[in-house]
Amino acid sequence: MFNNFTQPRRVVITGFGCVTPIGIGREAFWQSLKSGVSGVSRIESFDVSDSKVKIAAEIKNFDWEAELNPKDRKHVSRTVPLALAAAREAVKDSNIQPENLTFSEKQNFGVILGTGGGGLEFTERQYKLWFTQENTKTASIYTIPASTHGGLSSELSMFFGLHGLSHVVSTGCTSSTDAIFYAAQHIALGKQDLMLTGGVDAPIARGILEGFNLMTVLTSDWNDEPERASRPFSRDRSGIVLGEGAWIFVLETLENAQQRNAKIYAEIAGYGSTCDAYHRVRLEENGVEPARAMALAMADAGVSPEQIDYVNLHGTATQLNDRIETQSIKNAFGAHAFDLKMSATKSNIGHPQGASGAAGIGATLLALNEKIIAPTINLDVADANCDLDYTPNVARKNAAVKTALCNCIGFGSKNSALVLKEVEASTLEKRHI
Repeated sequence: MFNNFTQPRRVVITGFGCVTPIGIGREAFWQSLKSGVSGVSRIESFDVSDSKVKIAAEIKNFDWEAELNPKDRKHVSRTVPLALAAAREAVKDSNIQPENLTFSEKQNFGVILGTGGGGLEFTERQYKLWFTQENTKTASIYTIPASTHGGLSSELSMFFGLHGLSHVVSTGCTSSTDAIFYAAQHIALGKQDLMLTGGVDAPIARGILEGFNLMTVLTSDWNDEPERASRPFSRDRSGIVLGEGAWIFVLETLENAQQRNAKIYAEIAGYGSTCDAYHRVRLEENGVEPARAMALAMADAGVSPEQIDYVNLHGTATQLNDRIETQSIKNAFGAHAFDLKMSATKSNIGHPQGASGAAGIGATLLALNEKIIAPTINLDVADANCDLDYTPNVARKNAAVKTALCNCIGFGSKNSALVLKEVEASTLEKRHI
């Protein structure tokens, strides 16, 4: 990994936690994902009676107050309790106790998160208080710092007492893929020993919804059947469904994980990123740059296209993006594209914006560890231009997945891809020699 550097350290995922529209916690997420559950429903967090779009993948049955001191709840965005809950699960899963680390160890434990909207929902809420209520004291004194993206990682750093770097990446829909790579890079180069990383977004707010409506990218065709609304690669797909959630991982070196006898989900093996440099929102139709990002990731991981067993797709369910992503897969993989097993996690959880890459990585860990490829639901009749194997409607069990690629495409025509590998048993056995 990171071929420009000599002898980089190998980086692995040893902890995973999440809060999602289809389940709170890793096991609930996996169970719903492989069972083909949809998390899309009518929006309940605000009035949508006069909105064109009335559905989203909202998180239900989550105790927002449990993650924060009640007096702090008014001072943070919706993303903070989501990220805290997911991070707590990830840290517990990794069997690392931050409270027992030395000060020096905490200085080498960092946080890098990806988000698209960050505190945008919080900003909207505060401005509403300011402009619609006479008593402006009801607004938070922390409106400005809490509205910035950077405050998100600070909350996790403060909660766990971590003194390593604390950064937030915001590159649109590729945000969390990019953040996970940057976190892995810091470990690989010896700049940090442990990292909390992943993605979180909570874009389900009235102003954000209407902003997406202005771009005409959200589907309103399925308001009466919300669970059928997110339809990547389907002939009758009609647009994005907004989603929210947090998917957080613990990263460390393979050597450290072996010494701790930690559970290893996967190795982060390669990364590639490009830009179409074409449009504020749209992709260029030839699919060249998304394909190049995937090719760069495979080259960085030292694998050929034929060695990739599974691709987690961006799969937004817009007419344009799904067609171009299909073409970019063909560009990157050639004839092997028709042998690849693929799926689109957004069919279950909607589009959680900057957290979508981390969500896809969560689904990929399921494929690598349980040998189950979750289905692309609502794929009843595929588009004629979307003619690859997207694992329609039913999970594929006993899947021989050892090496996988996660694909992300973002606003501003950004493209990022990450390659994950199963860590071979022979490698793990070396710790006993």
